[in-house]
Amino acid sequence: MVYKTSGVCSSAISFEIDDQGKVHDVKFQGGCSGNTQGVARLVEGMDAKEAISRMEGIRCGFKPTSCPDQLAKALKEALN
Repeated sequence: MVYKTSGVCSSAISFEIDDQGKVHDVKFQGGCSGNTQGVARLVEGMDAKEAISRMEGIRCGFKPTSCPDQLAKALKEALN
């Protein structure tokens, strides 16, 4: 799935969710390279619902969202 982000430096996030609900192959397009690579590696193989609960609501400075929050929104959309 490819999710178009909003309100963050990254413009899109691609990822897969397997039949067991695990997150794989997360790739951010743009954004802070070190941070987005770190998030992608941390959620690799994690249950999508667990990843959502850990990242949802994270803010970036004064922005109402962040790259991890956008990934949570993307995962929620994919699960519904």
